[in-house]
Amino acid sequence: MEGVIGLVNKIQRACTLLGDYGDDRTLPTLWDALPTIVVLGGQSSGKSSVLESIVGRDFLPRGSGIVTRRPLVLQLYKTEPGQQDYAQFLHTGNRKFLDFALVRSEIQEETDRVTGKTKQISPLPINLSIYSPNVVNLTLVDLPGLTKVAVEGQPESIVQEIEDMVRSYVDKPNCILLAITPANQDIATSDAIKIAREVDPTGERTIGVLTKLDLMDKGTNALDVLEGRSYRLQHPWVGLVNRSQADLNKNVDMVVARRKEREFFATSPEYGHLAKRMGSEYLAKLLSKHLESVIKARIPAILSLINSSIDELEAEMSYLGKPVAIDAQLYAILELCRAFDRIFKEHLEGGRPGGDRIYAVFDCQLPVALRKLPLDRHLAMQNVRKVVSEADGYQPHLIAPEQGYRRLIDGALNYFRGPAEASVDAVHFILKELVKKSIGETQELRRFPTLRSEIASAAIEALEQFRGDSKKTVLRMVEMESSYLTVDFFRKLPQDVDKGGSPTASTADRYTEGHLRRIGSNISSYVGMVSDTLRNTIPKAVVYCQVREAKRCLLDHFYTQLGKMEGHKLSHLLDEDPVLMERRQKCSRRLELYKSARDEIDSALWEK
Repeated sequence: MEGVIGLVNKIQRACTLLGDYGDDRTLPTLWDALPTIVVLGGQSSGKSSVLESIVGRDFLPRGSGIVTRRPLVLQLYKTEPGQQDYAQFLHTGNRKFLDFALVRSEIQEETDRVTGKTKQISPLPINLSIYSPNVVNLTLVDLPGLTKVAVEGQPESIVQEIEDMVRSYVDKPNCILLAITPANQDIATSDAIKIAREVDPTGERTIGVLTKLDLMDKGTNALDVLEGRSYRLQHPWVGLVNRSQADLNKNVDMVVARRKEREFFATSPEYGHLAKRMGSEYLAKLLSKHLESVIKARIPAILSLINSSIDELEAEMSYLGKPVAIDAQLYAILELCRAFDRIFKEHLEGGRPGGDRIYAVFDCQLPVALRKLPLDRHLAMQNVRKVVSEADGYQPHLIAPEQGYRRLIDGALNYFRGPAEASVDAVHFILKELVKKSIGETQELRRFPTLRSEIASAAIEALEQFRGDSKKTVLRMVEMESSYLTVDFFRKLPQDVDKGGSPTASTADRYTEGHLRRIGSNISSYVGMVSDTLRNTIPKAVVYCQVREAKRCLLDHFYTQLGKMEGHKLSHLLDEDPVLMERRQKCSRRLELYKSARDEIDSALWEK
């Protein structure tokens, strides 16, 4: 019987060590899935005496008012006969307490450490394990006693705070309620029964315990309760006799107290017929037997939770990745770089969003910028007259103002430098954003913040170089248009003039409004032709110098640097995020726990 319970106890202990309960995980934890006995009762109902009777040791703080101010998770482990009793706290590591008076002091000090020396409470549990050949394997949770009024030193909210804490435990469907009620109190006013009735109306999860039977008024008894007539539960009520204050003052041994309890029921005229199912020894066996049956009924659900949790944890471990071996560091870094580079290319080539924004620069931004150039102002009649006159100097042109034409064209084409450079900068900005986006989307890089930063810096540095080359290229293209004009375009002009009138004109006519307007119109047509050319060639240059190079050799310089790095520098690049390392360690420990729990449960089932 104790094999199955001991297994669950062991799993619960491991869960406690991992903090696998009471956390913010969205899925039910293994702790929640395992049946747990919660001791429920009002203040001074005898909860401490019940626990000490089950353990067979004095180890709990005593006093008036609220003594239990933090949940006590008490795990009992049955050891081989003849072994010495000892206790261990989770917060004290491997230290063994052989003196149980020190256990009491440690509980008090640990409580005060969190709540202070006041009457405040805290939901943070104290975890205590007791190893003894005189106990049964159990896990019990002792909670602060329910109360109806706040005492001096407590806030008015203490009543609700205690009830909320209690409900956070007893509301769980796998919780077994050990409802403690003193026999010298009306069962109808019992705090424990009130809560139990609300959370467990059928009484399937509740085991009723009636304490202080020896303190009832003469001529009265608790048979109506113990025999289930006053309040029926699915499980029989158990009556106990607590040690009196005189016994406590005299430090009466627990063995003696248990003997006195047996004698009380055996010799009692009222309870003699119930003696076999009364007393703390019977209660411990009843709890153990009931816990075994509940565990067996829950095993399929527990295994289902364990298996689903293992799948979830293995997926998380795969996502978090394994630590990188020293001899595989360079290979790992290169693989991470390739993963980033692959995602970056997918953004450019259409597998992921982003590349379309570059096309928008060429299809929308550049044409709009070219249309908005101030060519009308540059080719206005007043400016054309000024430029042509200045170009003629002291001797007016004879046939066509070629120098004026060239100066006007150079001035017009100079405006194209702005849109050309703006296209380069716009594409550079998009590429930088895609680098940052790709870094963020490379899941494998999240483990290594230093490497992530270095790759980002190397990529941005390469993009800056590509931008410089691209700007030089597009500006050269504009300068090329200025340095050599398309002669055929102008050779056709005299023929066009003949169609509208005489190609010749007097010197005086060369500065007339019609002549100047014709010059501006001719230059506007030529600049329009150049604009159409640049509208097609600037994107080609930008893509060739920036986009193509980014796809082809974005991290080439970084690869060269990697080849020169020594081992300690490579290790530095693979420094992991401390938060992620802690997360992986916690995930690994939890996975180990769940696999161990599954194997041990399977083994226990096969042994049956």
